[in-house]
Amino acid sequence: MAKPRVKSVPERLHVKTGDTVVVISGRSKDKVRNEGNDQSQTGDKGKVGKVLRVFPKTGKIIVEGVNIRKKHVKPNAMNTQGEVVEREMPIYSSKVMLWDEKANKPTRVKHEIKDGKKVRVYVVSGNVLPEPKFEKVKK
Repeated sequence: MAKPRVKSVPERLHVKTGDTVVVISGRSKDKVRNEGNDQSQTGDKGKVGKVLRVFPKTGKIIVEGVNIRKKHVKPNAMNTQGEVVEREMPIYSSKVMLWDEKANKPTRVKHEIKDGKKVRVYVVSGNVLPEPKFEKVKK
């Protein structure tokens, strides 16, 4: 019997769609990828972006501008030439931290009850996270 690919998936994720996060793990920005002659691409560690989509069953998220992959699209009736499309791919949620824009630092989050509502609060600055505003993304 084959082993499962995902060893553990958290019960709840610490990020929501629309949150601003920073990548804390992965290939460093300093290291240059050796993919052919194109040395302009760098790693994603340290990049700040908005969470576009959350996959709670797999524990992964899609962050704007992070983990970009190229997909080659065949020519078809609508697109007679074909093209190379760049799109963001999912990364594990444990590789990101919430980004406090006022303190300009990555931070953890704690939950408090204020005015009878449960709110998320930045640990570094003590500011309340604004409720993320997002639009539904079409698949």
